[in-house]
Amino acid sequence: MDRPVEAVVFDVGRVIVQWNLRYLFERLIDDPEELEWFCTNVVTEEWHFQHDAGRPLDEMVPERKAQFPDHAHLIEAYRHRFLETVPGPVPGTIELIEQLAGRGHPLFAITNFGAELWEQFRPTQPVLAHFRDIVVSGAEKLAKPDPAIFELAAERFGFAPEAMLFIDDNAANVAAASALGWHVHHFHTADALAADLSSRNLI
Repeated sequence: MDRPVEAVVFDVGRVIVQWNLRYLFERLIDDPEELEWFCTNVVTEEWHFQHDAGRPLDEMVPERKAQFPDHAHLIEAYRHRFLETVPGPVPGTIELIEQLAGRGHPLFAITNFGAELWEQFRPTQPVLAHFRDIVVSGAEKLAKPDPAIFELAAERFGFAPEAMLFIDDNAANVAAASALGWHVHHFHTADALAADLSSRNLI
């Protein structure tokens, strides 16, 4: 029989808040074809994930500007206007966090997020005050789905993997946690998550 869930661990981007680089660049690039090219070739999620994994912006941004000098001002916007890639909360998730917190469940997070951009983002999200600890990939230089970040999180959070529910929108991250013994929920909507939390008697 599965061990009951004693702590709930959230991903942040696309689970608690909406996130897409295009939300910023569609404000700056009028032509749809140019926008598509830019987001596919210049400021891409794959390039951004280098910062999630711990690479400093002072290395990444000048290097990219040298590769694409005609787009230097847009690459600079990535650094200074990153918060515009986060337009608001994912509908319903914050309410579930409030319910879980209200019932006294220990809450944590594991997020792939660059350390410098996290410093910009963290103060904008009061809901994160409910979390006892947050493992930030860029600060640890470990990123999901590397099993090492889950092992670090279990050690920091003080609960066995078998006693924690991990919630993430990324299938690879969910699979990695499951392989280590965590309870998992592959996030699609807050309604589906609410049903899962209810079935576990957590809300």
